[in-house]
Amino acid sequence: MQDIKKLKKIAYNLLLEIGENPKRVGLKDTPKRMARMWTEIFKGYNPAQLPIITVFPNNQDGVKYDQIIIDQGTFHSYCEHHMALFKGQYYFGYIPNQSLIGLSKIARIIEYYSSRLQIQERLGQNIVDYIETKIKPKGMILVLKANHSCKETRGVKQSGVMITSIVKGVFEIDISAKEEFFNMIKL
Repeated sequence: MQDIKKLKKIAYNLLLEIGENPKRVGLKDTPKRMARMWTEIFKGYNPAQLPIITVFPNNQDGVKYDQIIIDQGTFHSYCEHHMALFKGQYYFGYIPNQSLIGLSKIARIIEYYSSRLQIQERLGQNIVDYIETKIKPKGMILVLKANHSCKETRGVKQSGVMITSIVKGVFEIDISAKEEFFNMIKL
């Protein structure tokens, strides 16, 4: 678990090392704010923060769903190479088997795994691996599309989008299912 006192000291020393005066009026409470922010944005290291997943039986209430279900939203994370922000959109699709997942849970899972130092490729893998253990769908596909501030603000200083995908199950073998997904999200 993260220790707020230690994080405050680290933030204070960081301000000193970059040439700032952490005792000046505008920065007086900055170490405390930084420590609180770090515990929030890196909550993905705390197993107690892993979302509880609501799963519903497919075919409950007489409805069996066997088509693509898609959720999309936004995410942000921090690259493990520079601790710089990267953020963008996610597009998640699955074809259910015996279980359906509560729609808000997908966003919560993405938020949890995004709350770690990451590379975009591992982030996608973490998400689909976890969801697969909970619902065992016929297939899943996750596309992450993100801007990386480490690329935009340092080094090459170029904007651009990185797109990664993780494809499992029927989406790997049935090209028409994959095409349907991409047509639905219009990526």
